[in-house]
Amino acid sequence: MNDYTLVVGLAFLVAGFVKGVTGMGLPPIAIGLMAVVVPPVQAAALIVVPSMVSNVWQMLVGPGFLQALRRFRALLIMVCIGAAFGVGVLTGSTPAYATLALGLVLFVYAMLGLFKFNMHVNAGNERWASPVVGGLTGFLAGATGVSSVPSAPYMNSLGMSKDELLQALGLVFTVGTFALAVGLYFKGRFELAAAWESTLCLIPTMAGVLAGQKCRTLISAETFKTVFFVGLLALGGYMIVRVVWL
Repeated sequence: MNDYTLVVGLAFLVAGFVKGVTGMGLPPIAIGLMAVVVPPVQAAALIVVPSMVSNVWQMLVGPGFLQALRRFRALLIMVCIGAAFGVGVLTGSTPAYATLALGLVLFVYAMLGLFKFNMHVNAGNERWASPVVGGLTGFLAGATGVSSVPSAPYMNSLGMSKDELLQALGLVFTVGTFALAVGLYFKGRFELAAAWESTLCLIPTMAGVLAGQKCRTLISAETFKTVFFVGLLALGGYMIVRVVWL
């Protein structure tokens, strides 16, 4: 087993474990860990199938799929448009820009989680806020492979029930991952070989998820989330420092 296979396998195993315990964190953890030694564009390509599989299931669970699709159609369209521009950063000639963008996204995502950032968006503001959030989410998804910022805090601000929130996030993450895959394909970075490697990554991912689910009762979800966000903060900070000062 070479170093590449070991790093990728461990990244998805850890990310799957976090997903199993907390129900979140697969793309940021997997991409963040891989990007320490693997180019961000390659890490983003590997995340496509595991992320798509988990998010499609989350998107379809519950009775409100069509309602969510209608409500957030403008946001979803802007995710696709934003990703079309963001993928140029990820596949550009200067990989450091993609590494820096990923580090910043992980850092901000961790800060929002640690300090339990919460806001409230009125229904009257949703009409203009959703496209703005969608465009920024899409751009960051295309540039880093992570579509949690700012979509997750924004969705949480709309006052939806837990089931509605999970379904809406699954919808956004699915569209973001699909838009990323399409962008990488047109840039020649997600061909058959990459798709096969990404599919193989389902094995350590699901092993991690199953292990995480079994360990869920042994540790408080809130405690684990705190450790998760601290680790993500350190990882994002390291990537920023590596680009800016090293």
